Amino acid sequence: MAYIGSKPADKVLTASDITDGIVSNAKLAQDIISADTALGATPADTDEFLVSDAGVLKRMDYSYIKDGITQADQWRLTADISGVDTNADITSNLSQVSGAVIGSGMSESSGVFTFPETGVYLVIVRLYFSYIEDDDNTFIGVDLTTDNSSYTEIDRPGFSQRGDSAANGTTSVGYSFVDVTDTSNVKIKFSAESQSGGTTFAGSSSTNKTTFSFIRLGAT
Repeated sequence: MAYIGSKPADKVLTASDITDGIVSNAKLAQDIISADTALGATPADTDEFLVSDAGVLKRMDYSYIKDGITQADQWRLTADISGVDTNADITSNLSQVSGAVIGSGMSESSGVFTFPETGVYLVIVRLYFSYIEDDDNTFIGVDLTTDNSSYTEIDRPGFSQRGDSAANGTTSVGYSFVDVTDTSNVKIKFSAESQSGGTTFAGSSSTNKTTFSFIRLGAT
């Protein structure tokens, strides 16, 4: 731009020189927090929020502040197990209950369950016996590994039928807290044990009889 005489002195731009509302979101850099767009979904663990830490503005991952139940899942035994005389892992006829999932849910392979994320979980086993022979003791083992190799029994809900007659339609429930610090190594499976061959653990593909429920209560 040409000038007649001397060029005017440069003037520093101040806030009072800008009229309110004339800078649009389109003129802002992409790293400016403007709330121009919505997330529209639950934040990922690595999504960040701004917090004031004693007056110092810092960013924080969502994983540190999320609350509530982030994982809840239920599985069922889909067929009866009969004639179990010794400990035997339940490796088949396991199915996730449709519509009973919060989060990504558990994954299962040959009876071994893998947790979807770290945290403290409540594991609930509901064992339904459709038939128990007289004078029989029958159990279901809740077996945990923390190294993806060796398993330890952490719970053993069961029933003892003492008498001269068999029992029908009996339930037993077990509750365990599991601290999942590593989803690659901390896993769980279940085993059936009965002292008489005629005792039957009930399963069904259409209704809940013997079930396995997993609820993440919070961070580890």
